[in-house]
Amino acid sequence: MVRAKKPKPQIANNIRRLRFDHDEMTQKALAEATGVTRQTIMAIEAAKYSPSLELAFQIAQAFGEPIQNVFSYQPDGTED
Repeated sequence: MVRAKKPKPQIANNIRRLRFDHDEMTQKALAEATGVTRQTIMAIEAAKYSPSLELAFQIAQAFGEPIQNVFSYQPDGTED
């Protein structure tokens, strides 16, 4: 019997839209505001890396948004 591969849970985010809404903030500016590299922001934005809880809160704070407006959990691996 072959089992279907279960989708990997994913942390979805609205970082790209929020950066655009905040005077087209660059990934570099967000990285500097949160103390990480631009590459880290790029990976999070592309959903290739899930941030730590602390970093997720720092990103939300940089936008002045509640964390649930920035990140959402997709248990079945699908994006909204």
